[in-house]
Amino acid sequence: MKRVVVLGRGGAGKSTFARRLAALSGLPVIELDKQFWPPDLTPLPAQQWRAIQHRLIASNEWILDGDLGPFDVLDVRLRAADTIIVLDFAFTICAWRALRRSRENLTFWRWLIGYRRHSLPLITSAIAQHAPEATVRLLRHPRDVERFLSGNRPPPDGAPAPDRRFT
Repeated sequence: MKRVVVLGRGGAGKSTFARRLAALSGLPVIELDKQFWPPDLTPLPAQQWRAIQHRLIASNEWILDGDLGPFDVLDVRLRAADTIIVLDFAFTICAWRALRRSRENLTFWRWLIGYRRHSLPLITSAIAQHAPEATVRLLRHPRDVERFLSGNRPPPDGAPAPDRRFT
């Protein structure tokens, strides 16, 4: 696990998950929202976003945290990933978290509400097409995140490293 893509509905905790995984793995985190959204919140054109992602995946190790919904171009980072984590939490969990953290626009709420119907099938299809060899983990509840992260803790000093492949 050296090149990790974290996807999921808004409010699922992608950034928090990525930071926690980085603390355990030592991999650097790149928050895609910071790369994609300019100060005026106008979405980047697809070709520009594609070029930025090519630059981001140039290193050998990273965690790319972010799902830009209808504005995203997934193929670049999926092709480069060896591990893909999809946080597919219930709407109520994500909506509550989104309400607590900040004000969001109508486009965000449409994406949040229609995620399982519209975005998740597109993500699933893109993974099958562009990352057939990657390890994919679908985490549907915060307790699944805890289980996943507890299985990725570094071994105590002197202990052999556990097998890092996941099924």
